[in-house]
Amino acid sequence: MSLEDLPQDARDKVKVFSSLGFIETGQNIILAGNPGTGKTYMAIGLGIKACNKGYKVLFTTIPLLVNELKECRSDRTLRAFENRFEKYDLIIADELGYIFFDKEASELLFTYLSLRVGRKSTIITTHLSFERWDEIFKDPIMTAAMIDRLTHKSYIVNMNGNSYRLKETKLWLEEQ
Repeated sequence: MSLEDLPQDARDKVKVFSSLGFIETGQNIILAGNPGTGKTYMAIGLGIKACNKGYKVLFTTIPLLVNELKECRSDRTLRAFENRFEKYDLIIADELGYIFFDKEASELLFTYLSLRVGRKSTIITTHLSFERWDEIFKDPIMTAAMIDRLTHKSYIVNMNGNSYRLKETKLWLEEQ
């Protein structure tokens, strides 16, 4: 995948994001769009650049993060997790929307992502529009609060476009 494969909105914002100023100001980035359009690619690229500049970065998928939070709750180690979680300058939380959550998972994810709002940066990738986030969290009030907090002074990037994987597969099939 290359920069040219990204949807136009993403290409337009790459220069802004490349400065990593969003990390200094504690702003979030939400990359939302259909699968195969470069959300994870873009998030990882920004994460690598941030690491190279000395920032502390965590890459995780939302399902893995939720599992870790639930394990910490049952082990009574949430405070230690919180202390580690807060030390990251940037957290990349990939794949919001592929797995639906129970009430406990939704509450934990809400709590720990909310802790960072306005202070530390988070990049979230999702294939779901905000109108569909209640399908994940199952609680309209918590969903509205999560969207409100995560989008406040955040960059929201429209990643809808053609799948680069589908494009590569078609090219590969033609070569066979």
